[in-house]
This record gives sequence, structure tokens and C-alpha cells, in this order.
Amino acid sequence: MTAAGIDSITALDAAVTQCRACPRLVAWREQVAHDKRAAYRDETYWGRPVPGFGPPDARLLIVGLAPAAHGANRTGRMFTGDRSGDVLYAALHAVGLASQPTATRLDDGLELFGTRITAPVHCAPPDNKPTPAERDRCRSWLETELPLLAPTLRAIVVLGGFGWQALLPVLAASGWAVPRPRPKFGHGAHVTLSGRENPLELFGCYHVSQQNTFTGRLTPAMLEQVLATAATAAGLQRATGAAMSRKIR
Repeated sequence: MTAAGIDSITALDAAVTQCRACPRLVAWREQVAHDKRAAYRDETYWGRPVPGFGPPDARLLIVGLAPAAHGANRTGRMFTGDRSGDVLYAALHAVGLASQPTATRLDDGLELFGTRITAPVHCAPPDNKPTPAERDRCRSWLETELPLLAPTLRAIVVLGGFGWQALLPVLAASGWAVPRPRPKFGHGAHVTLSGRENPLELFGCYHVSQQNTFTGRLTPAMLEQVLATAATAAGLQRATGAAMSRKIR
């Protein structure tokens, strides 16, 4: 299964779930789905590539790293069913971009408002570390996704340096003017990219990994600030209003 000929986000998401291009990732995701974690032994794992999540006319895109072995690889939805997702969705809800603060399973009723979540690698990798070859092999999905979102897309939040480095060449290939030398990743980094009909606001944010959230390197307030700023840049008034009302209280 390849990205060739895909002309909608719905078709893209369906095609992603059928990909078997990376033998190491295929073997790992399926092994995890078979062996399971003891806490989830009675559940049926997704065990396939995880598609993006959110409306096809999103104004804001959030780019992560890859599905977690017992999170999205289990539930079938980005950042769903693990502690990283607990932090991310709580923050998205706090700034008005999600209908609820939790994400536990595909049928939990969660909706995103004007926001889509994706990743440069769609399969769970061992030790959360895709190889450069696996990243590059998965790149065609992101290269297809960005032009499909381009008519409405106004801002992107990238969670972590891996996603930042993976995304920049795809943005350039998709028609946005990425400066040379390429902008460096950092929490709170902000770059405006021209080159298409509408400029794109690119924001960096530390990844919502347990390593960052447990140590306090990334706090809920820090995450909410980046998300609220990006939502405002994307013209998402719902998020802007939520952030303002929270400040007033």
C-alpha cells in the first residue's frame, strides 16, 4: 500500500492502516499486539499502523513522533490510552480544542475542534526509536497529508525534535519556504513560513513523553501556552475564548 493517487484525508487514513513497508516495525507492532501488557491482557490490540486523527479541514496540525506500543498501538488512535496522551488531551481540552480531557479508546466520544493529530512514523517502534530509514520510508504519508490539509491549515505544533527534523523537509517539498539554515527546534520556537497562498505558523513544543512531563521539563501550563498561541495563530476562536475565560477566572 502506497500514498499514490490518494485524494482525501479519509482515503489517506484508510490506506495508512494497511501499510507493511517496514519489516522491523511490522514485526514489533504485531508482537506487542500478541504478547500484550498484563493490564490489557483481555483487550484486542489494534496492532496496525495508526492513522491521523481529527477533521479533514483542520486549521491546526499537531505532529508527534510515533504510536506508543501499549497506547495507540493498542487503541488505534493517536496519543490514546497512555500517559503522554493523558497530558496532551487534557491540555487540548483546557484550551478548547478537544471535547473532553481524556482519550481512552476509539469509541469514547472524543472530538477535536479544528485540530488534527498526526506523526511522521505511523507504527510503534521498539524503544520509541524509529530508524532514519523507517522515518524516510513513512515520509510519503506525511507528504500526502500536508497538501490535502493545505487549503485550511494555518498552524502546526511539533512535539519534539524528531518530529521537527522529519517535518521540515516535507514542508519544503509541499511548497512552503523553509529558511536556510533550517530553524532549530526548541520549546516555544516559532517560525512563519511563506510560499503558498496562506502563510503557515510553525511552533515547537517539548514532547509529552513521560521523561519530560514527570521531570517537569514540560508542565501542563507550558503545553497549554503553546497550544493556545498556535490556536490563535490558526484562527480558532473557540480555543482563544477558552484560554481567555480561564485567565479571567
